[in-house]
Amino acid sequence: MGFLDTLLGRSKPKKPDLDRLFALPTAAVTLEAAAGLTPTGVGAVCFRAAEGAAFAQIEKDVRELLDAGDGPKVELSTDTYGYTWLVARHAPTDLVGLVTDLHAVNAALEAGGFGPQLLCSLVAFTGPDGKRFGLVYLYKRGTFYPFAPLPGEKRDNAVELQVRGAVGADLPVEGDLSRWFPVWGAPGL
Repeated sequence: MGFLDTLLGRSKPKKPDLDRLFALPTAAVTLEAAAGLTPTGVGAVCFRAAEGAAFAQIEKDVRELLDAGDGPKVELSTDTYGYTWLVARHAPTDLVGLVTDLHAVNAALEAGGFGPQLLCSLVAFTGPDGKRFGLVYLYKRGTFYPFAPLPGEKRDNAVELQVRGAVGADLPVEGDLSRWFPVWGAPGL
């Protein structure tokens, strides 16, 4: 960043730090203790699918890598906004394995030059009342935010703020609330 950029208030965007995903297991322990929220074993990476052979090959390689284990196969789905979700499932007690899979997907897409197509990653949780909740990792910002959907495309803001307070010491939480985008219909929620 040059002098003129500083003078005009321009800044470079933060580089994504995919290793921050590995803080999720610690945050999950905090969430269970503070709010009774437990992992469901479902996680997903959201990206804008690109056309072409290079992207198709990376997608194929990622699916083969994740399908190599004994667990269920990964799934692909497309939401109403045209984004693709690659969904991984693990036992609810294997959050480390789930996070490792999500990291592998993000890293493979990034290494293949498709980082700009990455939107977010999500890990689903459930509360004692059975309501679903997600911790969302914003790829381009390198931060997390809570998302607690309610029926009728509404959000449980109280739970989201409670979670923000609980995991703030474990995860870099997105400070700009306008970036807490709803991910309606996300897998696992």
